Amino acid sequence: MSERSLISIVDDDQSFRDSMRRLLKSLGYAVAVFPSALEFLASPKISATACLVADIHMLSMSGIDLYRHLIKKGQPIPTILVTAYPDDRVREQLLAEGVDCYLYKPLDESHLIGCLRSAFARGSAPT
Repeated sequence: MSERSLISIVDDDQSFRDSMRRLLKSLGYAVAVFPSALEFLASPKISATACLVADIHMLSMSGIDLYRHLIKKGQPIPTILVTAYPDDRVREQLLAEGVDCYLYKPLDESHLIGCLRSAFARGSAPT
């Protein structure tokens, strides 16, 4: 796949990052992984990221804060937020803010694939 297909995974749980990397690579995607939002923001991969998958609950900067930071800086990236602590109120708020998907851990592979397709379709749409 092309560089435009880069999926960046931001999660402080190494086992989640590793399993996501394996899964997404098996589906043919280029994948970059980061243990924190701050490391992602400092990376040169940020400009190549076509889709961001970030955990909501991380130390120093949450996935929600990361998403909002990117929007504020004029760097919108189609984003899928994941959490082990689902909250329907938070889910509705984030979807209204423009997050592509809000998924629960453990992830359902078919839901993830559908979210990725939607995120890539949105990311390639003319602005």
